[in-house]
Amino acid sequence: MRIAILGCGNMGLAFAKSFLHYNLVERQDLLLLGRHADHCQRLREAHPGLPTGELDAQVGTYDMVLVAVKPQDFGRVAESLRDVLQPEQVVLSIMAGIPIARLQRQLRHQAVMRAMPNTPALLGMGITGFSAAPEIDRLRLHQVENLLNATGRSLFLEDESMLDAVTAVSGSGPAYFFYIVQAMIDAGRQLGFSDSVASLLVKQTMLGAYHLLNNSEKSLPELIANVASKGGTTEAALRAFQAGNLTETLAAGIQAAQVRATELARE
Repeated sequence: MRIAILGCGNMGLAFAKSFLHYNLVERQDLLLLGRHADHCQRLREAHPGLPTGELDAQVGTYDMVLVAVKPQDFGRVAESLRDVLQPEQVVLSIMAGIPIARLQRQLRHQAVMRAMPNTPALLGMGITGFSAAPEIDRLRLHQVENLLNATGRSLFLEDESMLDAVTAVSGSGPAYFFYIVQAMIDAGRQLGFSDSVASLLVKQTMLGAYHLLNNSEKSLPELIANVASKGGTTEAALRAFQAGNLTETLAAGIQAAQVRATELARE
């Protein structure tokens, strides 16, 4: 496939690098789109050897346009993009909150897909939920699925409305883990550890816990019980978490993210 990428921030470039790494796209078939000539020059300097260009008629010669701009900027770029789109092209949006119906309406284009990745895609370890308009045939659906899998794993959702929940759970999810890691490091510092020691203890603990979770056949309650012996230190910590309504607080945060994703669709 020939792919043009509109929005060359972290996520857009993560997809570009993954496509190239797994030989899904040839370098000459990948186009990084800049906002203007100066932006294109900066892209060329930062990513030598990759074609760059402005949003003009050449975009219409590509099989797919990946839209990776901020949701708030979509209205600004939609008019320029719709002027160059061709009916047979696929538009894949990774913008949070903007539904397929709005993409079709503002772009005046029917072959639209929507995906919600997360930042571990930068390392090829992301998870991406995606949905497609009825106009996307099975062949194109599988082609795009293969592209998304280059950044980790993907999950097709027939019900597009669930993508706002994907945004809240996994799209924003890495930040939740980073927040907890930061809180644990801060707690370690308060207990007398240096920053570096507290960071090492917490990061390696999280890494080990992930591998236990990923490789064990035990349920989460069983894994927790394995650590939290009766009357012990872990049980004391868990009781403090429960007293502070940590579970409810996390759930409220995730629900707030979903609400915000829905709001973005109306802005």
